[in-house]
Amino acid sequence: MRFAALDDNHSELELIEKTIVSLGHDCHTFSDGKSLLRTLQHETFDFLILDWELPDTSGPEIVQWVRANLKEAIPVLMITNRSDERDVVHGLTSGADDFMSKPVRVRELHARINALLRRLYPQQTQQEFVWGNYTCHVAQQRFEYNGVAIPLKHKEFELALFLFQNQGRLLSRQHIQEQIWGMQSVDLQTRTLDTHISAIRSKLKLHPNNGYKLTAVYGMGYRLESDALPFAEEHS
Repeated sequence: MRFAALDDNHSELELIEKTIVSLGHDCHTFSDGKSLLRTLQHETFDFLILDWELPDTSGPEIVQWVRANLKEAIPVLMITNRSDERDVVHGLTSGADDFMSKPVRVRELHARINALLRRLYPQQTQQEFVWGNYTCHVAQQRFEYNGVAIPLKHKEFELALFLFQNQGRLLSRQHIQEQIWGMQSVDLQTRTLDTHISAIRSKLKLHPNNGYKLTAVYGMGYRLESDALPFAEEHS
């Protein structure tokens, strides 16, 4: 998962970042609201953690901007010194999904992050999916179309699964590269992602006749859209 954490207190921000990384996620940190808002206009994230009190804006104002301007329902956890019930209500009604008080306690932050991820990204733990005519077996790293296995290389499989799990979402190039190739993806050749996108589009026959369309959004990234009615099955 790709997190964005915003706090003007360096020590608190560092603690949040370490907690997120310890859970196996990527974390991008911001110390002022304007820099985060600029980034959100051309980058995508899976989870936002926002401080309430900021020198240039406030957490609730950022949440309101996110809900008004981003199509995706990104989970938002608000962190604040405030504890008055009216403040909690205001934070939640602005669009935040959860609320916790400072100082940040690692075990509580850990628990709240995992609870929101389970609630808002339930597919991440599933082992088998069915989307229209496509079946994905995660453990075997195998995609099938109408029951016929499609040969995919390791990174092609990971990319295809990531796109299918995020159907309808516009995913920035950097977001995809970090998810599939890791944090060192800044050194990834530009054509590497495009080549993999082209390969899975061809191998999986992702075109409208099959109910799916994989499109490039200029200056941003890629979006997999479906005209089908996908569903997923979970097997323990």
